Parts: sequence; C-alpha cells; structure tokens
Amino acid sequence: MDSAKNSGLYIHIPFCLSKCPYCDFYSSTSIPSIPDFLDALFKEMERYGHRFDPFDTVYLGGGTPSLLSPKQLEDILMNGRKNFHLISNAEITLEANPADLNQSLLESILEIGFNRINIGIQSFDEKVLDFLGRRHSVRQAISAIEASRKAGFHNIGLDLIYGIPGQDMASWFDTLKQAVAFSPEHLSCYQLTFEPKTPLGRRFQAGEFSVPGEELQYEFFMKTSQFLEHAGYIHYEVSNFARGMEYSSRHNQKYWDHSPYLGLGPAAHSFQGNQRWWNHRSLDQYLASVHAGNPPVLETESLTKEQFQLEALYLGLRTKKGISLQDFKVRYGLDLLCAKQNILEKLEEEGLISIQDGRLHPTPTGLAITDSLALI
Repeated sequence: MDSAKNSGLYIHIPFCLSKCPYCDFYSSTSIPSIPDFLDALFKEMERYGHRFDPFDTVYLGGGTPSLLSPKQLEDILMNGRKNFHLISNAEITLEANPADLNQSLLESILEIGFNRINIGIQSFDEKVLDFLGRRHSVRQAISAIEASRKAGFHNIGLDLIYGIPGQDMASWFDTLKQAVAFSPEHLSCYQLTFEPKTPLGRRFQAGEFSVPGEELQYEFFMKTSQFLEHAGYIHYEVSNFARGMEYSSRHNQKYWDHSPYLGLGPAAHSFQGNQRWWNHRSLDQYLASVHAGNPPVLETESLTKEQFQLEALYLGLRTKKGISLQDFKVRYGLDLLCAKQNILEKLEEEGLISIQDGRLHPTPTGLAITDSLALI
C-alpha cells in the first residue's frame, strides 16, 4: 500500500539435518537436493527481476541456512545482487544452528556480506534442549556465540523458548541470565506452542504432558519483559527485544507495517500492494514448477480495505511504538478514535493501552494479550 517503503527479501532454505519435533516451518532432510534447489532458486529470482522496489533487508531463514557452504551462500547473495537492487547498507541476516558454527565459517560468512546472524539457541538447559529435540548442546551454543563475536559480528541475535512443560521460572531465568551475559544485540523470546501436526503437538494432544496455565504464561511473559528491560533491552515487539532500536530487526518490521516483501523458496510468502501470495509447501512441487518454467506459487489473495484495517490493527498492537492514528486514517481510511471510541476508553481504563501524542500504544500488560486487543 505504500510504494515509498523499501522492500524486504526473504529466502527460505528448506533443509534440516533432522526435524525438531515442535517445529511447523517447512523443511526437508533431503540434503542431496540442495544443488537442485539452488538452481531453481536462482531461476525464481530471475522471474521477479525489477518487480519490487530496492531491498534494504535480506533474510535467509529455514530450515537451517547454516547447513549451506560459504560458496553456496555467496552464490545466493551474488544472484540476489544480480537480479535485485540491494541498497549498500542493507541488513543481511543468516539464521544458524549452533552446531554448524565455528570461527572460520563465521569469518567466511561475514566476508561474503552477511552482517547479522540469528542463532537458534533456544535454551542453556540441556534437559530443555533434549525435550525440544535440538541437535546442539549447551557447550556448542556457548561456543557459537563466542565464535560469532570473535569472527567480527556486531549484530548477533539469539532465539530462546520458554513455557516448556515442567519448566519453572528459576530455570528460565538461568537461561535469560546466561544469554544477557553475552550482550547480544537482539533477543527473541518465544513461548512454546504445540502445532497439531508436529510430533510434540501429537504428544500434547495425547495427554503426555501439560503446559503452563494462563496465569503462569502471563508471569513468564511479564517477568521476561521486566528482566530484559532492566538489563537494557527495549521490548519493541511481543517476542522481540533489542539493545537499542538500531538493533531491532529491520526485516521483521516489514511484516508488521505492511511494507512490501518478496519470499523465495518453498512455502515462502510475499506481499506487494494489496496482493499476497505464497509458494508450494513442498520441495518437489517447487522444483517441478520452476523447472517447467512456471511460477512456484500455490495461492494468491487480494486484501480488501477491511482486511487491511484489521491486519494493521493486529500488527500495530504487537509493537511498542503502536499505531499512529493519523497515519492509520490516511492509509486505511478509518478514524480509530471515532469508530472505536467506547472500547478504546474501556481498554485505557483497564490499563491495556495508552493514547499519547497521536499514537495508540499497547501497555506491557496489553502486549501480553495482544491477540485479544486486536479484536477491538
């Protein structure tokens, strides 16, 4: 909806050595297919050419992008630069598994052009890593962070998961304290969710274990926020914390403010104007479509004005900066203060939102129940 905004480029690397039992992201363990995938990926890049504005973020997610060799990663960025306009100071992120990282590899990744690394630590508790089916150890997690810093990365993000069955606040705080001790520029703290089609999801449905109740979930969320803010981090989005807004994920913010983004690879989503589309959630179908000269798109949708309004409300209330009431009125044609006056006043009285300087903000308590807030 806003052609003035730079675009984001997401590339889904759909390969894992093994599947984590909680993960619902699309991936394949067919490692020998990587060369075929890269060939198809570069053809998909050519298809989009100049359809998007300049890109100021590139994000390689997965799957496990760190499985690729430095040469393969270099080829991806080289083809990206050949087919698209990447601005000179673009944020270029690589998602990585700690087990894959060593200083030599990290130095190569930095030299290739990646300037941000996001490491899937998840926990510094060996029992939690075992429950989550992670293929790295606590020792490898620590080594990966230290090696990333020694290699010269100045923008390191760590992913952590809480709300594990049987986990208490003390063990979660041990992980948080250890993470903060490394002074990462970015932290993502996610509550474990049990997706129905995953192995852990099926075990949960079978009643093998229980999850923290709503009160404990709220306590995890609030105490995590308080601890990290006290440690100098800005809680800028429901699950995300940055050591200064200059270290917030520029790429992820594209998803929260209706900036255009292009997703390449199996299961990747794209958005431009009022159009959203997504690729086949199957490596075989993706490869077959591209090699036949067809777009690997599974489905497209056109967003209505009402859908834009609802999404903008939902996404804006996930962020600390909230929603500019004037911008919302201009972009989406709705005066929130007039249209939602009664409910906004009620939410403000309940301490869930604040309205200041022309912006509608969620409070920390409001962030904890952001999905419900968006139903206004």
